Parts: sequence; structure tokens; C-alpha cells
Amino acid sequence: MLRLTEVKLPLGHPEEALRATVLRRLALPAEQLLRVVIHRRGYDARKRSAIALIYTLDVEVQDDAAVLARLQGDQRVRPSPDMTYRFVARAPEGLTDRPVVIGTGPCGLLAGLLLAQMGFRPILLERGKAVRERTRDTWGLWRKGELHPESNVQFGEGGAGTFSDGKLYSQIKDPHHHGRKVLEEFVRAGAPPEILYVSKPHIGTFKLVTMVEHMRASIEALGGEIRFNSRVADLEIDAGQVRGVVLADGTHIASRHVVLAVGHSARDTFGMLHARGVYIEPKAFSIGLRIEHPQSLIDRCRFGDHAGDPILGAADYKLVHHCANGRSVYSFCMCPGGTVVAATSEPGRVVTNGMSQYSRNERNANAAIVVGITPADFPGDVTANPLAGIELQDHWEAAAFQSGGGQYAAPAQRVGDFLAGRASTGPGSVLPSYTPGVHWTDLAACLPDYAIAAIREALPAFDRKIRGFAMDDAVLTGVETRTSAPIRITRGPDRQSLNTRGLYPAGEGAGYAGGILSAAVDGIEAAEAVALSLLAHADQGLGR
Repeated sequence: MLRLTEVKLPLGHPEEALRATVLRRLALPAEQLLRVVIHRRGYDARKRSAIALIYTLDVEVQDDAAVLARLQGDQRVRPSPDMTYRFVARAPEGLTDRPVVIGTGPCGLLAGLLLAQMGFRPILLERGKAVRERTRDTWGLWRKGELHPESNVQFGEGGAGTFSDGKLYSQIKDPHHHGRKVLEEFVRAGAPPEILYVSKPHIGTFKLVTMVEHMRASIEALGGEIRFNSRVADLEIDAGQVRGVVLADGTHIASRHVVLAVGHSARDTFGMLHARGVYIEPKAFSIGLRIEHPQSLIDRCRFGDHAGDPILGAADYKLVHHCANGRSVYSFCMCPGGTVVAATSEPGRVVTNGMSQYSRNERNANAAIVVGITPADFPGDVTANPLAGIELQDHWEAAAFQSGGGQYAAPAQRVGDFLAGRASTGPGSVLPSYTPGVHWTDLAACLPDYAIAAIREALPAFDRKIRGFAMDDAVLTGVETRTSAPIRITRGPDRQSLNTRGLYPAGEGAGYAGGILSAAVDGIEAAEAVALSLLAHADQGLGR
């Protein structure tokens, strides 16, 4: 097949226009065009009065070679790449060494699924509960202010991405098309087929719950095993080689191949790894606040008269501002038609995140407005204490808990008051969506001074790009601290820890991913590395 890029058509074009455009582009008679498949569909909304759809198409013609020869100067016509996933290994008969995967977020689930598909019968360990039970516990915090430290937005089957917008796009380099494998597995598990071709696919929480259950069933049907309520409390390491894991209840599981896919909030696990001497280094991350606007305002600013078009859906945005104090402020995890949610995993802390359902039809748009910080901002000596960034996160999460009244309500402030430096006493036209509720206050006590100053400078700059962004009644809710892990569990080219053989740090918690898709791709690549190592061990007569 041939791949055609930059195929541009007006919004609302008739279906037959796509085929007609291909025929013109390739200068082909109709009978020689056999099939047209949409590989990607996005839009260009820079001119609100003339929004265009941008397609990448895979087309089947009678003679690929002849068309390519005739159009060899046209960079928009190329052979379609082979995106078929091919397993790197198959488990040999009689292999007794079973790999262990710690965590069942997108990274751990894909690592476990791939290992199961290759016949290696992985054991997946999840500190939290199965996704349905976990959902009930999470709603317990949102509706009643009751936190379950091992079953919440951060911990449990599906990982933190389960209670999110379910975004499935990333800017990672993916030369082997592993992202396509991820999307195909998601569709097989019940995701909408459109995620295979829309430029910014998303799923939403309700659909993610069902998908996670289907993926669990697939792993188990292939000989894998998932154990819930199984927090890893220790690693067994002998002469720099992992020998197994020890659970909080004292259970020992022997394994020389352990995928560490714990997510960015497993602070106790990071402390255990540091105590065990696993190499960890501090890493930059970001902190800030959630902002809410009427979704209708964002739709009008982005799409003009086309606001509400079903193909365009709810509008999103991506903003960045470089401040006079040298900081950068940017929007993160924008959730169209969504809600701000309580995302703490520890008592006495307030953490925010954003979530949308597949429909994205809630009244507000929300996004994190965050400030980049580096290890130079961390307290103490980061060389001696690479976990110092976690201490910084924890400090401001505790401050937010106190500013919110000490009952898991979140501190909130209207943008007009925030810019003026005065406390808010109540909402305006924009009602906050955060549950179990907000406490109106001054957010200046919830973040470092440099972060407050940077956000105050950035909001008017963002208003020049999206008129109304700095409207007085827009709502800021604090705090957003879990944008990514403030550490990296550094690994080598073989994907093993630099100083601990058999330990495969992967995903967001290891500092190598940011979001569902990139974490899942990292899980695939960790599984491949484990499979190749297991195969090499089998060839040496080990693990049988």
C-alpha cells in the first residue's frame, strides 16, 4: 500500500471527497484505486472560519511501483510502513523461571500482556485492588472524604491513568510502531476503534475500567497471574542480582527478572529501593494548580462558529510561557469537558488531577498550569538524598491539605483574586468541580513563591492566546504535584538497572514515560528485554 500525507479537506466534506482527492493526488483512473484506509485524521483550526481536516491515508492501488516511480519527487507519497507487531521471543518448553511485574498500570499491564503472549507466564503484583473495587474506594474519597491509602486514584488495577482523560497520544519516538500495538490491544479490550486513526485519541474512565478487566482476563487465559493486595515491601538482591521479592505479608516470590512498573506515587517503594542501594537520581518535574473555565468558552475561542461540531468535539489547548524569572509555565493534562479530582494516596495530603469521560460533556474544561522545577530547587543535598524531590512534593501537598481545611477539601481561588493577591470568599460564574469540595482561600500559601509569581505572569499571557483565559471567575484549585516522578531509576541499554541486574525499571515511576501511551510502550519494551534475557538464560541451562 501507499501512504499519502497532508491530505487536506474542509470540515464537513462529503464522504466521496476523500476518494476523489486521492485520485487527483495520484493522477489515477478510478478503476485503479482499490481501497482507501484512514490512518490518521486531525484538524487545523488556526483559521476558525476555515477549519480543515488533515488526513494521512493508506491506499491500495493496482501498481504501487508505477505510481511511486511517476511521483518520486512528491514527499507526500511513500510506501506504507509495516506496522505489524512481531514477538521477539517465545518461551521454550520446560521454562520454570517466571518473570514478576510490579504494578498494573498501563506499563505493567502491557509488560504482563506481552510476556503472557510470548508464553512466559508472568506474575503481576498489584498493591491495590481490582479495578471495580478500587473504583468504589476512589468514589469514597470523592463523595465522603474517606481515603483508602492502598486503593485510590494512584493505586490499584489500571494505575493512575484509569481516573484521567484517557489520552492516548504522545510525542515519543516510536520507530518500531509499538504505539500501534498498544492501541490495537486496547481496541481488542473494548476501546472505540476510532482511537486507531484520530490524531488525539482518548477513552475516558468508564471505558478504561472495562478495558482493564478484559486485559486482565487475557493475561490469565495465557497462563499469567495477577495478585491484588500484594504490596512489594522488599527486594532480595544478592551480589547485584535480583533473586526475588518479598510482599508486605511476608510472602517470598523467587524471580531473577523483575519489571518495576510502580507509577510515580509509590514513595514507600522508592524509599525501599534507595535503602537497598538501587541507583536512583533526582529528576526535574513540575508543580502548579488546576484551572477551570466553561468548556463553551474554550470551544468558541478555538472553533468559532464551528463550536459543537461532532468531529471536532470538545476543544482542548496547549499553552506555554517563558517567564522573566527564568521559569517556564505550561498547560498539562488538559481535560475537555471534564472534572478536577482528588488524587492523593496519602493521609493528610491534597493532590489534584483532571479526569474526563469519553463523552467529554461536563460543563467545565480543566488543565494543570504548572511550573518547571529542577533538582536545584529541591531541599538539602540531592547527591546524598536523590528522593529530595518527593520531600518537596509532600511539603506542598500537606500545605494544600491545611489550606483546604484539613478534611480533603481542596484550596481554591478565583483567578481575579489570585492575580490581585487577595483571598477568595466564594465562587463566581464558574463553579468548581472538585469533590469532596473546595475551601476558598489564598493559594499563595500552597506553592513556592517563585511558582506563584510565574503563574501570575503566565495567566495574562495565556489570555492573549485564548481570550477569557484569565477571566476573573475562572477557578484555580491546588495543588498539582504528581505531573511526573521527581526521580529516575536509571537503566542501561539492556533496560536493566545500572547496578542491579534483573531489575527492569519502566514507565512513569522509573522516570521514563509520561502518560498512558508512552508508559504502555515502555512496558512493551521492558517485556521484550525480559523475554530475550529469559531466552538467553534458558539456552545456558538456567531457569529449567
